[in-house]
Amino acid sequence: MNNPSVLYDANVLYSVTICDILIELAISGSFHAKWTDAIHREWIENLIKNRPDLSRARLERRRKKMDVAVRECLVVNYEHHIPNLTLPDLGDRHVLAAAIEAKCKYIITINLGDFPVNTLSLYGIKALHPDTFICELFESRPTITLMAFRNVRSRLVNPPYTPVEYLNNLHQQDLIDTAEKLHQNLDQI
Repeated sequence: MNNPSVLYDANVLYSVTICDILIELAISGSFHAKWTDAIHREWIENLIKNRPDLSRARLERRRKKMDVAVRECLVVNYEHHIPNLTLPDLGDRHVLAAAIEAKCKYIITINLGDFPVNTLSLYGIKALHPDTFICELFESRPTITLMAFRNVRSRLVNPPYTPVEYLNNLHQQDLIDTAEKLHQNLDQI
């Protein structure tokens, strides 16, 4: 990877565990993370629907912190691409449109089937699962990646996580290969 732009789909921002590491990795400067206000609305609405114990105000604070932490993250003026796009779920066209506008190399998403290879290849874009993306980043920039995981784990204080507990949490979030790679470096996270 050579500092590409990547677009985060709402489903990778939904889980705090996945979101935290993706934001920390973006802060490292190894790539340029992008998203839109519509993507923010999508993960926030889904969390409110599925977790009524979470307040909108709390989620909006998280949103603002993300926007401040990652410079130039918001993609705007992408809507003109939407009418020309065809995807299995028409509701995902805004994600691809934003990736096109931001000249992203990757869309980081859990739902790979929503972004067919033949469609994305027309725009030079590839959909990657966050586990694959993080593993590729780990291969190209191991020190930065390990530092990001150490930083995230060190902020987990209520409750605190041992390295093994943290890796178990990553495994539960379907970051299986990532957890396996990190297991070989427990002393560094």
